[in-house]
Amino acid sequence: MLFEELNLIEPILKALQTEGYTQPTPIQEQSIPSILQGRDLLGCAQTGTGKTAAFAIPMLQLLSKPHINTKVHKTIKALVLTPTRELAIQIEESFKAYGRNLPIKHLVIFGGVGQKAQTDALHRGVDILVATPGRLLDLMNQGFVSLRDIELFVLDEADRMLDMGFIHDVKKVIAKLPAKRQTLFFSATMPKEIQVLANTILTDPIKVEVTPVSSTAEKIQQQIFFVEKHDKKDLLHHILKDKTIETALVFSRTKHGADRIVKDLIKVGVKAEAIHGNKSQNARQRALTNFKAKTTRILVATDIAARGIDVDELAHVINYELPNIPETYVHRIGRTGRAGLSGTAFSFCDPEEKEFLDDIEKLIGLKIPVTEDHPYAMSWQSLLSGAAAAKSKGKAKPARGARPDRPARTEKGPRTEKTERQPNLSGAKRSANSGNRRWGKN
Repeated sequence: MLFEELNLIEPILKALQTEGYTQPTPIQEQSIPSILQGRDLLGCAQTGTGKTAAFAIPMLQLLSKPHINTKVHKTIKALVLTPTRELAIQIEESFKAYGRNLPIKHLVIFGGVGQKAQTDALHRGVDILVATPGRLLDLMNQGFVSLRDIELFVLDEADRMLDMGFIHDVKKVIAKLPAKRQTLFFSATMPKEIQVLANTILTDPIKVEVTPVSSTAEKIQQQIFFVEKHDKKDLLHHILKDKTIETALVFSRTKHGADRIVKDLIKVGVKAEAIHGNKSQNARQRALTNFKAKTTRILVATDIAARGIDVDELAHVINYELPNIPETYVHRIGRTGRAGLSGTAFSFCDPEEKEFLDDIEKLIGLKIPVTEDHPYAMSWQSLLSGAAAAKSKGKAKPARGARPDRPARTEKGPRTEKTERQPNLSGAKRSANSGNRRWGKN
C-alpha cells in the first residue's frame, strides 16, 4: 500500500514525499483510516514502529479544517501527552515535518527550561500542543493553558507514564478535558492499571497491535560477550577499534555510569557524549544533534533519556550493562534495525548479570549467540561460577522497577519530568524460583 491510497490531502502527501516516505508502516496503514473517521484508537506498539506518524498525519488532516485557519486568537485543539522531553521534541518535529505545507501551529512544552518562550508562544495561539505532564500542569495552574477546546487527545507511551510515576498527573489532565473528544491511546505493553485507564477514557475504540514487546526485529544481529565487570571498559575500547562502527549508542543503567563510560572513552581518543537526567536540556539536545551529525561517535545514554532518540541508519547498539527489566532490552536494541534496515546489538554480561540474561532470553524466545573471540572473554563455566559466587555473597539483582539512580528534580511546583527510573514495562510478576534456568541445565 502507498500513502496515496489512504485518502490523505495533497499538502500532507507532498510533505511525505519531501521526507522520502511512500509506503506506510503496518501501524500507520491500520491507524490512519480509523483516526480520519473520528474513531477512538487503542494502539499497542513500541517506539520504532512508526506510531508517531500514525497519529500525527491524520491529526494534521483533521485539524486542517477551515475553522482552524482563522486570524483570531487560536485555542488549543489537540493535545499530545508524552513522558519525556526527548520524545516530546521528537513528536513536535514530526508535526513540523508532516505539516510543513499547512497553516497549523504546534508547540512543545517541557520542564527543565525557562517557561517564558513557551508562554509567549501559547499567547500567540497554538493548534497542537505536545507536552510532558509536569510542565503542562504547572502552566495550567498558572492560567497559561486551557484544555476546554480540545478536540483530539493523544496519550503516548502510557505504560512509561505509569513507570515514571506520572499516572496521577495524567488523570488530573484528563479530568480537565472536554467529555466530547477523540482520544488516541498508545502503550508498548498493557499492564492491568493501563488497561483500566484505557477503558475509562476510550469510547468504542479501534484496537491496533503491532510488534509485541517480546519480539526483536529480525534484521538485528544480536551478540553476547561474557566478561568480568572490571574488563567491560577495555572490551568496549577493543570493539570500537573497528572503524566500520561509525557511530554507536551505548546504554548504561545509571547516570554516573554513563559519565564514567564517556570519560574512559575520551581518554583513549574516542569522541563521546552522555545524555541523561542530570544534563541540562540544552546539553542533551546538543549531544543528540552532534550524534545525529556524526561529529560525536558514541552517545552514552540511560534508558529513560534514550526514549525518543530516533537516529536514521543507526547500525550499532551496545548494552554496556544488561537491564534488569527484560522488556527494556527489547526497547534498547530497537534503536537500530529500524525502517527495514539491518543493525547489530552487542551486549556485555558479567557474572552478576547472568540472571538478567536468562530473563531476556526467556522473553524474546531465543538464545542470543555468544561471541568468544575477544581478549577479555570469560568461559561459560567461569560465568556460572562467578554468578553462583555473587549470589552466595548476597548480591541479589535489583527488583523490577528498582531505582538504582534516583532522579533529579528539574523545577519547582507540580511534579516535573522524572528521569532514570528503571521501568517496569510489563507489570508481570517475576518468579521467585530461578533454579530452572536454561544455562543451569546445560
